[in-house]
Amino acid sequence: MKEAEKLILILKEKRATISTAESCTGGLIAKLITDIPGSSEVFTGSVVAYSNDIKHRILNVPEHILNTYGAVSHETVEAMAGNIRNIFKTDIAVAVSGIAGPGGGTAEKKAGTVCFGFAFPNATNTLTVRFNGSREEVRADSAVFAINYLLSEIPRAFF
Repeated sequence: MKEAEKLILILKEKRATISTAESCTGGLIAKLITDIPGSSEVFTGSVVAYSNDIKHRILNVPEHILNTYGAVSHETVEAMAGNIRNIFKTDIAVAVSGIAGPGGGTAEKKAGTVCFGFAFPNATNTLTVRFNGSREEVRADSAVFAINYLLSEIPRAFF
């Protein structure tokens, strides 16, 4: 994947490190990054936090956030991104939580709804994207989206 190669090059250029906290992607973002030779210079690690219990116990997402807003929310991915960045002591962190489908959705959060959190040195950005397609397509599209978002935002995060 050319985007992941570009990401590694930019991170090396900026002397920045990255970590991930993944739910619905099941570690796919970390896989795409670590597929690239030399990624160990910038990638420190990942936590696949599929259950709310792990999001709470390992990633320190407060229970009241999970209970009030749900796992697929801006509040949850903001906490996941900020906390994994602190746990792994990286410059940048990515968090993702969503409903890959085909089931599991609600009227408010349909299958294909994915929330992203991106923690940078001076800000954390969150956004929600709705992907179409099979479970595999939603997961793959989510991972690619995360990498492309990083490519567009890292230059702004490191002046």
